[in-house]
Amino acid sequence: MKQGRIIIITGSPGTGKSATASILAKESNLPKSVHMHTDDFYNYIQKGAILPILPESQEQNLIVIEAFLEAAKRFARGGYDVIIDGIVGPWYLKQLLKVVQDNYEVHYIILRATKEETMKRAVNRAQLDEDGNIELVEKMWNQFNKLGSYESNIIDTTHQSIERCVSTIKSVIEEKSFLLTI
Repeated sequence: MKQGRIIIITGSPGTGKSATASILAKESNLPKSVHMHTDDFYNYIQKGAILPILPESQEQNLIVIEAFLEAAKRFARGGYDVIIDGIVGPWYLKQLLKVVQDNYEVHYIILRATKEETMKRAVNRAQLDEDGNIELVEKMWNQFNKLGSYESNIIDTTHQSIERCVSTIKSVIEEKSFLLTI
């Protein structure tokens, strides 16, 4: 059985992560695939949950990241193409590189749109009030705006349809151009 790949689709809210990841999982060129949404792992916490954007959530967020990466590795060992969709910023690079050290093929793809487009797409759909959403989306956009060496892992979705974005991602996966290495 061939080991599957782990493909991380990340970026701020409103960049097309979920729609793109869902299509990628359904159209995977491997015989089996799974679409893992990181927010689901936060929803598993039934008692003691801390809003992930708060500074005091750091330990909880690390546990959640490690939990879904362990699940992703298990699916990959089972031959699944694992499409991870969520806010997996470079601040979790240490955990991602551990997965690479364990000999998994990990693609790190960051979707980004202009600030104006991101705000337009994301502000009215989240569960916070509009002012809270504006602040949150702006903060997340800023976190994904200056990524240093990971700027080369960005796909600009500002003027791309979901279908075009999926096609671009399929190409970078095939070319292994957004592959994480140690």
